[in-house]
Amino acid sequence: MKRLLLAGLLALCALAQAEAPKKTLRYAFRVAETGFDPARINDLYSRTITPHIFEPLVSYDHLARPAKLKPMTAVELPTPNADFTVWTARIRPGIYFSADPAFKGVKRELVAADYAYALRRFADPLIPSPGWTSVESWGIQGLKALREQAQKAKRGLDYERPIPGLQVLDRYTLRIVLDKPNPRFLQELAGGDLYGAVAREVVEAYGDDTMAHPVGTGPFVLTEWKRGSRIVLERNPDYRERFYDAEPNADDAEGQALLKKFKGRRLPMVDRVEIAIIEENQPRWLAFLKGEHDFIERVPEDFISLAAPNAKLAPNLTKQGMHLHRTLNSEVYFQMFNMDDPVVGGFAPEKVALRRAIGLGMDLEAEIRLVRRGQAIPAQGFYTPNTVGYDARLKTENGEFNPAKSKGLLDLYGYKDRDGDGCRDAPDGGPLKLEMNTTPEAFQRQIDERFDKDMKRIGLCVDFKAAKWPEQLKAARAGKYQMWMVATSADKPDGQSSLARFHSAQVGGQNMSRFRLPEMDSLYEQIITLPEGPERLALMARTVRLAVAYMPIKFKGHRFLTDIERTQMSGYRRPLFWQNWWEYVDVDPAAAAR
Repeated sequence: MKRLLLAGLLALCALAQAEAPKKTLRYAFRVAETGFDPARINDLYSRTITPHIFEPLVSYDHLARPAKLKPMTAVELPTPNADFTVWTARIRPGIYFSADPAFKGVKRELVAADYAYALRRFADPLIPSPGWTSVESWGIQGLKALREQAQKAKRGLDYERPIPGLQVLDRYTLRIVLDKPNPRFLQELAGGDLYGAVAREVVEAYGDDTMAHPVGTGPFVLTEWKRGSRIVLERNPDYRERFYDAEPNADDAEGQALLKKFKGRRLPMVDRVEIAIIEENQPRWLAFLKGEHDFIERVPEDFISLAAPNAKLAPNLTKQGMHLHRTLNSEVYFQMFNMDDPVVGGFAPEKVALRRAIGLGMDLEAEIRLVRRGQAIPAQGFYTPNTVGYDARLKTENGEFNPAKSKGLLDLYGYKDRDGDGCRDAPDGGPLKLEMNTTPEAFQRQIDERFDKDMKRIGLCVDFKAAKWPEQLKAARAGKYQMWMVATSADKPDGQSSLARFHSAQVGGQNMSRFRLPEMDSLYEQIITLPEGPERLALMARTVRLAVAYMPIKFKGHRFLTDIERTQMSGYRRPLFWQNWWEYVDVDPAAAAR
């Protein structure tokens, strides 16, 4: 009888466990993704998905402020030689890719060759990769030459040909050889959103459809994808034993509290992540208020006064047990000019004057106050907060609003209204055709209206060309635009990645303004190789002055980001330079039901 009772009790326990609700994290992206093949993407929202699937050799301590690198799949931090041109990484044995038909039922272990293959893919002319220009700038010996051979032969990359820059010494050891010193190379390798390990079998199995079939060693697997609408990931059932640990500073109260609460918990703590794509601010905010989402990332500026008046969580939300996170993010939003465009591009004095006049005519303070509801500070340069190169005390023309000076520049260089229609004409007397690419959301329309008002004040008339964000990104990469407003966030503590937007070798990649200036290229190459110190900072300051003088980009502001957790979610802390954070949060389904 006792045995029967015990058996029945065990059966009930098993049934209860089986029926226990999954811990599901639900929230919304404000912009549609493009896909999930690391070599093919460059947008923030796709790059938020990929580091939860793919894993780099090294990553960042989730709680450490300032940022601190730590091993991810590597046994220890990769070690350099004396001049930082040779880096050796040893991979931890016993790490496996998630199960996939491409492996034909075989459990597939992560090996050094997977990282070598992943990096080679950026150089393959058949992909092509928006990240190639960044990888090219690292100077991996032989990789650029291998790419050029493939281009000349009009074929894909030869993945079998050895190159000195990527040496697989044994099953678990990778050596990367650079043609120039790079003391900060580990920061490059920490980008799991782009530089995680990729299995060759998966790429070959899915061919041109790799954007829909990401397979990595990370804590989550993609289980559903409706483009531009819904993304679902679930816990990787084959994920190795990995436990919550971190090293926040002793005086970091929030970090210490999170460590105390979660230390030793197995990762990931949630079972499932459901992401909706809601581009309009109002429905995204209302979905959060109605409890459809556990979390809202980046409270829309339109609703910030309701959510966080005076930067404090609203009393009605506090009563519901919500928790607010407000951060001056390591990002910058800006307006690009296509330097190849015949109207606004080039280095002729009248073209430089036009760009500078447009910049001087933009009332950044009014946009921040009226449209962004005070959730930003004006930008003086292109380096972002919390990164090397950023100077909070700096004041430049980039942050100046001076309509009189703007009109004087336009008059001086021949941009005058000759026919009295209220719109200035080109110096040659023909019409001045200005066009701004934009997106159709209500909030962006407010930004556009503000810009249009600013330009009419100085006599410039602008047409707006609306399309979905992924389409505008594609056009910008191809150089098929005149002006476009966009934002970007830093992916590492060093400001070098911000400077890449002005490096001529990265035209078509990071350099979407297509700016080419030999002095800037020379400064970029020096800044890469120099160690930290006053000399390097002085060169970085010079790059800001050049960018402001020629103004291929008008940097507008650095945003405060406000994120809110509902009572059922805990553990969130906005990452500084990385995108993976889902594994570090927990969701209590019972709390959500209350």
